[in-house]
Amino acid sequence: MTATASTGSGGVTRRRLLRAGGGLAAVGLGAAGLKLPFFSADGAQQDPMDCMAGDLSSTDKRLVVSNWTGYIDPRRKKTSTLQEFQRRTGIAVEYTDDINDNAEFYAKVRNQLGDCQPIGRDMIMLTDWMAARMISLGWIQPLDAERVPNLHANLIEPLRNRPWDPDLTYHAPWQSGLTGIAYNAAEVGEVRSFSELLTRADLKGRVTLLTEMRDTMGFLLLTRGADPGDFTPDEWADAIDELRRVVADGQIRAFSGNDYLNDLASGNVLACEAWSGDVIQATLDNPDIRWVVPEEGLMLWSDNMMVPNLATHGANAEAWIDYFYEPEVAARLAAWVNYICPVQGAREAMEGIDPSLVDNPLIFPDDDALAATYGFMALDDRASLTYERDWADVTGG
Repeated sequence: MTATASTGSGGVTRRRLLRAGGGLAAVGLGAAGLKLPFFSADGAQQDPMDCMAGDLSSTDKRLVVSNWTGYIDPRRKKTSTLQEFQRRTGIAVEYTDDINDNAEFYAKVRNQLGDCQPIGRDMIMLTDWMAARMISLGWIQPLDAERVPNLHANLIEPLRNRPWDPDLTYHAPWQSGLTGIAYNAAEVGEVRSFSELLTRADLKGRVTLLTEMRDTMGFLLLTRGADPGDFTPDEWADAIDELRRVVADGQIRAFSGNDYLNDLASGNVLACEAWSGDVIQATLDNPDIRWVVPEEGLMLWSDNMMVPNLATHGANAEAWIDYFYEPEVAARLAAWVNYICPVQGAREAMEGIDPSLVDNPLIFPDDDALAATYGFMALDDRASLTYERDWADVTGG
């Protein structure tokens, strides 16, 4: 996706950037693919306790943050959450939106972090699977729980107890989102399940799936009766074979990381796998675009705040985390970015910010919706390499 400015309360759709290359359109089936930066970290394991820098926060009131494009309210406005943080704390924030893709960012910093060298950042924000990888490699500093009490008190229950960091020692969710289905009600009847995307004759050749392997294969695993959060190599093989069959049958028009909702609105695509934040924006312009919770369930993901090894302003980073876990601050952020707010109490705070968003299920989903969500299993380097190769072989990416 090429990020563009937003003039409404909703921010730029960050999630579309989660494809290799960060700014490319849909990958047609059989097209020349992208070269994936496969992971390998032999010899890169660190002990974060042995790879710490002296914390300068008390005397050097600075904080260097790397985030995704368009993933915060306009920070130069005097009333922005960032400006308020600076006024309240006296901490000057050097904020950059230089994360365009998880794998790309990993490739940018892996040599330094793997060799216990600084990367010049105090906070980075990465998606669950990459956060799990970096934590497992020992590249992330632990958070002082006493300095982030709002995180521990206010994180919503469905985002707690992640198997790769169950006690919130190393991560704090920034925003979350759902992967489900969207369809054009002016062009086709209701689509109720992911299985229907793969099998319905009236959809043939006019379906797009996402280029994000973990989202799409999470659903393929669900359709085959496997748990995306805990599957075996045989279950993976069964799911990838099913995807291979569906692609060969011509059911899928393209694997898309960009502009899939433009095709949906125009009628070129009838139904697609979709990200919740995208659908919120699309329905503002076209009420015929409908969001569906698939019968199989939803894929739930978060992008997470983390402090990398040798960060020199860890306490300032913890102050940032604690600030954004205040419900009123979290609501102001959610009103802009339109993804799931991870903070309890933000829905009530939204009443005074933008009442039209209070009952939006894609920002504040109810307990039943969140109970039907799945995450994707954390993969080691060997499994990641194997599965990414399988995926590229089927998708042409």
